[in-house]
Amino acid sequence: MNLPSTLQQLGWQAFFQQQLNLQEFEHCVIARVIANHRSGYELATEQGLRSIAIHPALPQMVIGDWLLLDDHGRFVRLLSRKSLFKRKAAGSQLAEQLIAANVDTLLIVCSLNHDFNLSRIERYLALAHDSGAEPLLVLTKKDLCPDAERLQQRVQQLDPLLVVAAVNALDSDSCDELRHWYKAGSTLAVVGSSGVGKSTLVNTLTGNTEQKTAAIRDDDSKGRHTTTARSMHFTEDGTVLIDTPGMRELQLTECDDGIRRTFSDIDELATQCRFSDCQHKAEPGCAVRQAIDEGTLDARRLTNFQKLNAEQARNTASLQERRAGERQFSKMVKAVVSTKARRK
Repeated sequence: MNLPSTLQQLGWQAFFQQQLNLQEFEHCVIARVIANHRSGYELATEQGLRSIAIHPALPQMVIGDWLLLDDHGRFVRLLSRKSLFKRKAAGSQLAEQLIAANVDTLLIVCSLNHDFNLSRIERYLALAHDSGAEPLLVLTKKDLCPDAERLQQRVQQLDPLLVVAAVNALDSDSCDELRHWYKAGSTLAVVGSSGVGKSTLVNTLTGNTEQKTAAIRDDDSKGRHTTTARSMHFTEDGTVLIDTPGMRELQLTECDDGIRRTFSDIDELATQCRFSDCQHKAEPGCAVRQAIDEGTLDARRLTNFQKLNAEQARNTASLQERRAGERQFSKMVKAVVSTKARRK
């Protein structure tokens, strides 16, 4: 991988510059996380590659983060994030998983085959809106879908302001419209399920073949994991591109604002319901149910809205309970240590 030689080519912006004081600007090394592993973080600086080991004293960091190092390469502090894309950790684990930080535009990739799913797209949009990044919906395999235009219109109906592009990820000309978001110093991240063409898209947009790709299964269009770790790539015009592994499980947590923005039509209709606490089920005077009856709102959309709200409320409560328990345990440990110190 050929690393950029300037901070701007790494994605440095005024938002981060304004966080530095004069002493930090003169004496600290500015670094960006370009990869994170179980043992540590790989960093890119104007002086070249650095690395730091994971330590309990360090804050949790992720690809895309900016941090400061001292002259000896030791961690000083993590800069405030412009955006953060995250999800609940897969499985039964009660934890948040950070996916990528300081992303300007999030390319949500969905293929125009058996994988096409409006409810999953809404799930990604909720997380994207909550992250602070601008979502861009990219529908791949346009060349293999005879009904591409109709499916693109169905996605557009989710939000008239959402930018939706249908492309053939193997064709550079077909992907030209995506380059509108290419700007020197901007960071784009590619997310989506396995097999939708994320790595192929990254290869086409960067003009190389760094990312491995594989064919999907013919019977159900299911993808194979070819990208196993998040990686950062750089284009000639100074754009940073982050590729991420396919996500089969995408649970929400602490995502209330993201859900409201994704389902702004339902949120607006809810203000017209007779009861302020209307659950949009069988209550009289429900404007949301009326819109469904009149055919101006898809019943599937309301079902998914309610499902995501219940999911994020459940996961958020579980995480908050765990954090409270950890804080209580920490206080107990400090109290024991303090008591032993006084007895000495």
